[in-house]
Amino acid sequence: MDLSKTITASFSDSFRDFSERVHKLAEGLSEEQFWTHPYPYGNSFGHLCLHIMGNLNHFIGAKLEHTGYVRNRELEFTDPVHHPKGEVLANLDQTITMVIESLEKQTEQTWNLPFEVAGLEDVKDRFSIYLRVAAHFHHHIGQMIYLVKEWQKA
Repeated sequence: MDLSKTITASFSDSFRDFSERVHKLAEGLSEEQFWTHPYPYGNSFGHLCLHIMGNLNHFIGAKLEHTGYVRNRELEFTDPVHHPKGEVLANLDQTITMVIESLEKQTEQTWNLPFEVAGLEDVKDRFSIYLRVAAHFHHHIGQMIYLVKEWQKA
């Protein structure tokens, strides 16, 4: 297998794994728990899902794939509409599908093509933006684990 295919497969497997983890973590949460902040600070599980989707749809969808997605980052954390948990998770799955389809387009010639976006000046190429959004997703899974453990204590 060539390096490009290895990179694509590894990132794709990671995004699928992250999505499965979110589904498993959300499984035990009621609709109310999914959207409730257990503390006056931080975010709800549902809003973290919205934020992950916003991040992926913005950086991979809009900026790399030119999907036309327009991000409202503030709403990712404050959206008062509490969509059903299943709907949010289905939207996450669609977002992951878009990311994987984008990954599958990459070739040995495209991984190091320039990628520039305001606010991420240290990200210089396509490989780096996929790495950044994967790390971001993984970071928020840690927060989700914490939220689930807190709800299990209650």
